[in-house]
Amino acid sequence: MEPLKHECGVAMVRLLKPLEYYQQKYGTWMFGLNKLYLMMEKQHNRGQEGAGMACVNLDAVPGSEYMFRERAEGSNAITEIFGNVQKKFKGLTQKQLSDVSYAKKNLPFAGELYMGHLRYSTTGKSGLSYVHPFLRRNNWRAKNLCLCGNFNMTNIDEIFDKLVKQGQSPRIYSDSYITLEFMGHRLDREVERNFVEGQEKGLKDQDVTRYIEDNIKMSNVLKSTMEDFDGGYVMCGITGSGEMFSMRDPWGIRPVFWYKNDEIVVVASERPVLQTTFDLECDDIHELEPGCALIVKKNCETSVERILEQRGDCKCSFERIYFSRGSDRDIYKERKKLGEQLTDSILKAVDYDTEHTVFSFIPNTAEVAFYGMLGGFKRYINEQKINLIMNMDHKPSYEELEHLLHQYVRSEKVAWKDIKLRTFITEGASRNDLASHVYDVTYESLEPYKDNLVIIDDSIVRGTTLKESILKILDRLHPKKIVIVSSSPQIRYPDYYGIDMPSLEEFCVFRATIELLKDRGMYQLIEDTYNRCKEELKKPKAEMKNCVRDIYKPFTVNEINEKIIEMLRPEGMTTPVELVYQSIEGLHEAIPNHKGDWYFTGNYPTPGGVKLVNQAFIRYVEKVYQYEQKF
Repeated sequence: MEPLKHECGVAMVRLLKPLEYYQQKYGTWMFGLNKLYLMMEKQHNRGQEGAGMACVNLDAVPGSEYMFRERAEGSNAITEIFGNVQKKFKGLTQKQLSDVSYAKKNLPFAGELYMGHLRYSTTGKSGLSYVHPFLRRNNWRAKNLCLCGNFNMTNIDEIFDKLVKQGQSPRIYSDSYITLEFMGHRLDREVERNFVEGQEKGLKDQDVTRYIEDNIKMSNVLKSTMEDFDGGYVMCGITGSGEMFSMRDPWGIRPVFWYKNDEIVVVASERPVLQTTFDLECDDIHELEPGCALIVKKNCETSVERILEQRGDCKCSFERIYFSRGSDRDIYKERKKLGEQLTDSILKAVDYDTEHTVFSFIPNTAEVAFYGMLGGFKRYINEQKINLIMNMDHKPSYEELEHLLHQYVRSEKVAWKDIKLRTFITEGASRNDLASHVYDVTYESLEPYKDNLVIIDDSIVRGTTLKESILKILDRLHPKKIVIVSSSPQIRYPDYYGIDMPSLEEFCVFRATIELLKDRGMYQLIEDTYNRCKEELKKPKAEMKNCVRDIYKPFTVNEINEKIIEMLRPEGMTTPVELVYQSIEGLHEAIPNHKGDWYFTGNYPTPGGVKLVNQAFIRYVEKVYQYEQKF
């Protein structure tokens, strides 16, 4: 699997009891801190570029810090940020560490609210300043806002213009920063509303402050902010006065789960994380519904409030195939089903010769789909055995039965992922040579020139790893035929809701389609699509249509597959290769409750997605295609 930018991950812990409670029951006031660490480590798959955490101490006195933050870059960011926290406790006696009162007064990250974030860039930008959580400071506790999320907004240009129109001057043009400032502005207004109300009630000084903090309504802030955003998101935040929230986009694109008992309220991007960390059953955990927010007030009052009306049922299907942990009960079953459903297509590819076919997978995310594929073939072979026995016109001999019953599905661990391509190797020849050796094979795992090799992956995106590594290394086994299987359908369109892949030309399916159009002299279709995309951008965003879909209409899936193989086949390779993709129908059957399939169909759930894909095709023609082929 070529390196696809992952989703970001979120984790939140709200302690509902005083720290003394956790010290007495669990032997440490760091119960919340430790649980946050576990939740983040168990979502490490969602963040390899950076991580951050924040904490609020609700009992801090004026003149002392009450909102703490730690961030770090790199694949070891989680270890680094929690290591930095622990360093602050170094030199303390055990008595001091066990003294809750001392900790609350003197130690950072001794608090009741914790929030963690695991970052994968969705902007292509890097640096510590882009690592969540983002923090907006103020001398009023209620105006301090710490924000993180799993999101990518498609209309950040519109939000930026709105802020400027209001008279603001944002310092940074990024969806994270602009979201922070936009929401922070609305939080300021909510605080000021309560300030006026408190004064009208005759309150002064600290009494006004208490009134503000007791009457903050985060639902007001969210309702006046999030209605303007177009994109997939889970937005999480904490305030200096003790408010906590997590909100999901109204299309349900990005997932988030939560759990509450009398001790804690916790939030995570993935259900198994909560199950394992807190020893829960699957049904104990709630999925936050689209357009809703989980809100925990300073006084621990917890509610789920509808912020926006649900605008669609577009839970991301690719989230289930690739991004999420396979240990989830439902995701595990879905991935197995995706593999099982490919049985008929694979049988055709190997000419029904199961006796001389070896099955394997490309490590590591395709392993579950591999088990499903094996299950499908086991059933097929057993059915063949039953039919042969039932149709025998004589009593079979021992030898006949032995031969028949010894027919089985041949599976081997063929491919191994040995090394990770290091970014410090930038020189072209060295980097390409290293890339070609990322994978290795188990030699003599199949009979050369006689056995077919069927190997499954979760998806085929760019095709770079196939060309530079996988096909080359598999060819060393000299199979009769190689069948590359994708448990997902052809990825034809960019995602704009959380993955850093905005360019159409990155996708091998798109490149193959363009080459087919060139081969057949269908240049006019490219030009017409380009012009239609430009015309669509003149319309109101809500009326736009995805014109890029037109370029795929002249070709079947198999025609595109054949062109992909032609383009990706390494020089000198003679082994026949065939691609087998999951069908759209198979995807929907295996993952019926997650209908967001825009990666494959171009059915973007939001107007912003449609606008951006049209813009992407225009950019491709103007920046790439016109230099390859003039109209």
